[in-house]
Amino acid sequence: MGQKVRPTGFRTGIMCDWKSRWYANKQDFADLLVEDQKIRHFIKRRYARSGISKIEIERTREKVVVYIHSARVGMIIGKKGQEVDRLTKDMEALTHRHVEVKTMEVNRPEVDAQLVAEDIAEQLEKRASFRRTMKRAMDTTMENGARGVKVQMSGRLGGSEMARQEKQMLGSIPLSTLRARIEYGFTEAHTAQGNIGIKVWINNGEYETSEEGDHAAHAQAGKVQKKSARPSKR
Repeated sequence: MGQKVRPTGFRTGIMCDWKSRWYANKQDFADLLVEDQKIRHFIKRRYARSGISKIEIERTREKVVVYIHSARVGMIIGKKGQEVDRLTKDMEALTHRHVEVKTMEVNRPEVDAQLVAEDIAEQLEKRASFRRTMKRAMDTTMENGARGVKVQMSGRLGGSEMARQEKQMLGSIPLSTLRARIEYGFTEAHTAQGNIGIKVWINNGEYETSEEGDHAAHAQAGKVQKKSARPSKR
């Protein structure tokens, strides 16, 4: 199970919230789902180097609210908020709906799995040694307070003729423990020899003890209490 299931999908609705929050009937669901993907691809392509960790989307009848979690918020906001206004107009033209953009800063990009994966990809595209890059990224993550980190690369590593897979791990990554806050990131490095897939798992402790454990608390509160054991008749 731990090798095959995406950690964020495994915990969604149990310990962490959904990335898209809206309700639609059967006729509109597919169109809105495709629209969400278009919004995410549009923002990712436009701000490829601004350290975007995740994009959350909320919908109401009146508008679409897009939350952009980024390590470099200044690049998205722009001078006097001009870039956000331009982005809002372009997204309204794309979706034909009223759009509101909100930016959220990622305070610790060193322990964000998606940002770590993108940083590794950037180094590989600059022809850096994949083993050295992997080791440096893992050490930096552990130094910044992570409980464990695992990095896996697949493709023509080092420009070899045959594609292969390399994997390294530090600390503990309990993928089957639901209360463990495992973050998962994936990206591809576009090198001259071909694409290299990069997967990163980071263990940031447990949901109950973390600052972002609100969803976990709600999930725990909603659980049905166990029935007390009946006394024996003997």
